[in-house]
Amino acid sequence: MQNQLDQLKNMTKVVADTGDIEAIRRYQPVDATTNPSLILKAAQLPAYKALVDEAIAFGRNGSKDKAQSARYACDWLTVGIGKEIQQVVPGVVSTEVDARLSFDTDATIQKARQLIDLYKELGADSNRVLIKIASTWEGIRAAEVLEKEGVRCNLTLLFSFAQAQACADAGAYLISPFVGRILDWYKKAESRDFTASEDPGVQSVTRIYNYYKQHGYKTVVMGASFRNTGEIIELAGCDCLTIAPDLLDQLESTEKPLEQKLFADSPSCSDDKVVLDEAAFRWAMNEDAMATEKLAEGIRNFTADQLKLEEQLLDAL
Repeated sequence: MQNQLDQLKNMTKVVADTGDIEAIRRYQPVDATTNPSLILKAAQLPAYKALVDEAIAFGRNGSKDKAQSARYACDWLTVGIGKEIQQVVPGVVSTEVDARLSFDTDATIQKARQLIDLYKELGADSNRVLIKIASTWEGIRAAEVLEKEGVRCNLTLLFSFAQAQACADAGAYLISPFVGRILDWYKKAESRDFTASEDPGVQSVTRIYNYYKQHGYKTVVMGASFRNTGEIIELAGCDCLTIAPDLLDQLESTEKPLEQKLFADSPSCSDDKVVLDEAAFRWAMNEDAMATEKLAEGIRNFTADQLKLEEQLLDAL
C-alpha cells in the first residue's frame, strides 16, 4: 500500500509550507510557499548563510540609510530564497508582500512589482512566482490590478467566506484559507476539541471549494496552516494543500487508505453566487468575529517576524 502522502499526491497538489531547502528536496512537492515567519527561520539555516551575506551586501549598496538598507536586504533575501526553492520544485513559489502594507493598495502593488523585478534581476523565473498578499479589502483590490498585469497572486490570511467570495470576483489566481488558525479560535471560544470532520477550518475550506466549483470560478483553493493530519485527510481532493514538513513526515510514515473527500465535478453547494461591494464585504467581516480577529492577528504576527528579520540584518549592516 502507498503511504498517505503518496496517496494524497494522486488527488491533490501537495505544496511545501517551508523555506527549508532540504525539507523541500526530501518531500518533492510541486510548489512551495514562504512567508515572513518562514523566511526568518530559513535565515538561521547554514544552507542560507551565503545568501544572507549577499543580502547584506545588496542592502548596503542600496541605500546609505541603514533602516532602508535592512529593508532592501530583507527583500533580496526573500527573493533569493525563493530562487533557490525554484531550483528544487517544478512549479511556483509564493513570496509575500510586507504585511505592513496590508491596508495600502497602491503600496502593495508597488512592492509586488519590485519583488517581481528583483526575481528577474537575480535571473530567476518570474513566471513561477505567486505574490502573497493579505486578504484585506485593500489587498484584494491590489491583486485585481496585478492579475491584469500578468502577476499571479496568492491571497493569504483568509478566514472567511466573504474573503473567498471577494478574492474570486477579483480574479485572484489562488487563495490560502488558514484551516488550523480557524480551529485555534473555535477551540478557545468554545473550550472543546473537534473531530476532523467537524473541524471549523475544514468546513470552511470545504464550503469555499464547493462554491468555487459550483459557480465556475477558476481561483485555486489551497488549504493552509494545518494543525494535524486529520484536517489534511478531510480535505483530500482540494486543489492544493500546503503542508509543513512535520505533517508531511507523518503522512509519509502512515500506510492507511486515504479517501478522496472533495470532487471538482460534483460539488455540494447551497450558496447562491454573490458579488460583494466594499460595504458588504466590510459588514460581513464585522459580523465574523473569528475572521476579523485572526486576520488582524496574522498581520501583526507576520509584521513582527518581518521586523525581527530586518533587525538581524540591520545588526549585520
